[in-house]
Amino acid sequence: MTAQPARTLMTIGDVLALLRPDFPDVTISKIRFLEAEGLIEPARSPAGYRKFSPADVERLRFILSAQRDHYLPLRVIRQHLDAMDRGEPAPALGSRRADGAARRPRTLVAADATAPVPAVRLTRRQLLDGAGIDDDLLAELEEYGLVRRTGAYYDAEALTVARTAAALGRFGVQVRHLRTAKAAADRQVGLIEQVVAPQLRRRSPGAHEQAAEAAREIAELWVRLHEALVSTGLRETLDP
Repeated sequence: MTAQPARTLMTIGDVLALLRPDFPDVTISKIRFLEAEGLIEPARSPAGYRKFSPADVERLRFILSAQRDHYLPLRVIRQHLDAMDRGEPAPALGSRRADGAARRPRTLVAADATAPVPAVRLTRRQLLDGAGIDDDLLAELEEYGLVRRTGAYYDAEALTVARTAAALGRFGVQVRHLRTAKAAADRQVGLIEQVVAPQLRRRSPGAHEQAAEAAREIAELWVRLHEALVSTGLRETLDP
């Protein structure tokens, strides 16, 4: 803590407020994850609270940009950061398209169901091309409520669902099988709404923002729990 004047150090909430305008999806859990991965090393107060310098914030901007705009894995980002720590100039990460996404081969867009998706508004044709699916599959996804559109456009989540459904289809998983995932997601949303409802009813400044942040963190934890439970179940089923 002595290396930085106290007035230049920020709390994790301050950092979140600085990053949110450019990275709306960033969360406290995300920042903590990047710290756990060793990509950032904020200082600690005597009480153990994280304290971030302006350099830490710029480092986070570099990491988040490399993930969102250039689809770089953490391994590659770490290599870039190590080079920067040695005093080498920041690497050129390549060009961005006008919609904010990095250039990448079109075949990968259709094939990689887990590729990160920037905030976008897609026409029906763009969604079909981006997910690599046909009209029949999209119609079926809409019929079961797995994909929805707002007005004439689809959002990033619709693209993720469509990509994932296409990838699962290659394993013989049909859209009707995905109804259980939709039902489970709806139940989780209902539970999260119950948890944050008291915060939403508060009239204090920032109450709604705090509730939204809590909801996002709970959702991330829920996804992590689901993944762990599925992995455990598969291990018990598949291991001899």
